Amino acid sequence: MRVLFSTLPGAGPFHPLVPLARALAQAGHEIAFTTSQSYCATVQTAGFRCFPAGYDWLVSAREPAYAHVRKLLRDREEPFSPLTDVYVDFLPSCMARDLLSVANSWRPDLLVREPMEFAGCVIAEALNIPHAVCGPLFSYWQAAWHHAPGEVSKPNFDKLRQGYGLPTDPELTMLHLYLYLAFLPPAFLHPELNPPPTVHFLRPVSFNQSGTEILPGWITELPARPTVHASLGTVFHRTPGVFEAIINGLRDEDINLIVAVGRDQHPDAFGAQPSNVRIERYIPHTLLLPHCDAVITHGGFSSVMACIEQGLPMVAIPLAGGDQPGNSKRCAALGIACVVDSDERRPEVIRDAVLDVLRAPHYRQNAIRLKQDVQSLCPVEHAVELVERLSKEKAPVTNLHPGKQLHGRP
Repeated sequence: MRVLFSTLPGAGPFHPLVPLARALAQAGHEIAFTTSQSYCATVQTAGFRCFPAGYDWLVSAREPAYAHVRKLLRDREEPFSPLTDVYVDFLPSCMARDLLSVANSWRPDLLVREPMEFAGCVIAEALNIPHAVCGPLFSYWQAAWHHAPGEVSKPNFDKLRQGYGLPTDPELTMLHLYLYLAFLPPAFLHPELNPPPTVHFLRPVSFNQSGTEILPGWITELPARPTVHASLGTVFHRTPGVFEAIINGLRDEDINLIVAVGRDQHPDAFGAQPSNVRIERYIPHTLLLPHCDAVITHGGFSSVMACIEQGLPMVAIPLAGGDQPGNSKRCAALGIACVVDSDERRPEVIRDAVLDVLRAPHYRQNAIRLKQDVQSLCPVEHAVELVERLSKEKAPVTNLHPGKQLHGRP
């Protein structure tokens, strides 16, 4: 079986696909990816064949892409919307043309996309091959599935679909038509979100070693006191003042503070620090988190799942829209995180939140309980079986026990 993965060009979209892609390869299937030219090298470093496709940009450098789209829309009166104008209208139309060419040449039996790459399901339908989606269940899909008020407006892909001879899809069934592989605990969903029957909940598997970084040797020499890791992802980590507030709030506390500021920022830019503060560019969570007692995170999906996988409580500081506020709220509702809102990013607020998470036992107890629930979910090998079934039957793969999964039992 040949499986073609389509992804936006960034760590957040790409990393959740890697465990499934590797498991499929280990099962003897042929794997390839499509993404922007600039991100192909990263995908290839992870061990996959990669075809360049779509607009050449990087999620971590989104502003040039946003500026390009704003220029295209300069005569329009409506305000600019990143979701609608970039992710729904511009990027899929660019990606679809190249993706069609790649698929006609490489001839995949099935296509797997990450949730914000929307061209994949359109091209798969145009070629009459099944498609699956792998990744988080974004909160705005409540509006897409249930017309719920208060969510991000419902995307519309009818113009793109019509360009490839497909009928309109007012209910957006293409987003989950055949198979949705959700590597997250069912309890993480908002109680009001009723997922379609093609959603299967699976045990999260973290991947975040797309570079050459290793675990620093000094980790084993840290003093015997709580270790707190601060990471703000790979896109919004340059938000002014947030790392500074974290460092200033915690540098004088009796903790080991490990801050990862991003591959594109130099640790020296944050000035001299006391011996209990270590500032690095990037340390893979799979290597670092087993040595931590708590994590300060921006609330991105991969970071949150990595913490849940380790049973670690969090302080969530959402930096942007998208999934970060929703993820942070769900962590707070589950009792595994304290949330610092955008108007509270001051050193003393962050310090108090971290100390609360470290001292109040219920945060860690709830995190361990959720970790145990995660361990009861089916592993990635089950996802391989589902993909193989989809390729063979070319029909929706429904979850036979959705009620049990939603209550945390596979």
